[in-house]
Amino acid sequence: MTERTDAIRSLSDLRGFVHGLLCEKENLVPEQFQMKEMSLVVRGRQCGMQFCLKGPRSVRLGAIWAADKNMLYFYDTRGERYMKLRLRQRVFVDAPAA
Repeated sequence: MTERTDAIRSLSDLRGFVHGLLCEKENLVPEQFQMKEMSLVVRGRQCGMQFCLKGPRSVRLGAIWAADKNMLYFYDTRGERYMKLRLRQRVFVDAPAA
C-alpha cells in the first residue's frame, strides 16, 4: 500500500487512488461507477474533501481526506470506518472541486 500512496502528489492522483480503493472494497468495476466529491471548507479555507461512490443495490461507500493531517479515512456501506491511511507527501489542490 505504501508504494501506492507514494505516487499521490496532486488532487487528481488522490481522486484516482480513492476511487480505486472504494471500488476494491465491494468488488465494483471502476469504469461502471462514478465517484462524487465535495470540498470541505472551514472559514473560507479548503480543509479536505469528501468522496462518495454509489454502487448497485444501495451500496454507498465514502472517504474523507483531512488536508491538515494529510489523512484518508474510508467508510463502508454501514458508515463504519474500515481503514485509515496517512499520506506521506502533501497533496496540493490543483483545481477547484466540481
